[in-house]
Amino acid sequence: MNWTVPGTTLTAAREDAAKMREQFQNLFLAGGIALSQVTSITGLDPYMIQNWVKRGFLAKPEQKRYSLNQLCRIITISMLKGVLPMERICGLLSYINGRLDDEADDIIDDAELYFIFLRLAARARELDTHNQWDQAIAATMADYEEPVPGARQRISQVLRIMLTAWVAARMTQEAEKMMGQLEIPAKGV
Repeated sequence: MNWTVPGTTLTAAREDAAKMREQFQNLFLAGGIALSQVTSITGLDPYMIQNWVKRGFLAKPEQKRYSLNQLCRIITISMLKGVLPMERICGLLSYINGRLDDEADDIIDDAELYFIFLRLAARARELDTHNQWDQAIAATMADYEEPVPGARQRISQVLRIMLTAWVAARMTQEAEKMMGQLEIPAKGV
């Protein structure tokens, strides 16, 4: 079953979520990608992405080319901004990766975080309870090697929040769609 890949304008088979890293990496075979490519993938306006760079939400692109990690950071922010205020998103990302404009202090790179999230999001429909979500996160994080003690727990907490926010955004969109289908009489009628 096809779905819109979270945080992007791309469609793919939900079953192929584990293969998305490889597909994204193919975009970077010649090095980084241009801002126009980032906007095409994310559906965001160029000025918004440039503003996020200026505000330190992500590192500056090198020679006007964005890396896979930068693209995944942009996608993550875009995906969460409809549900969480920007300062909360930055706090969430800083919780696991320190300074947002410096990748040297990251306990997980943005691409790895996003692709783990993507595998979990693809399974969200089958994970009914909080306990099942936690088990799925733990299973997905099983091979992760902690660079510092407690990193796995921190990342797991962030993934849980990201999943919850993503599901909340989807539910809000569905509610808006349902509201649009109602025939609500005009006031005073």
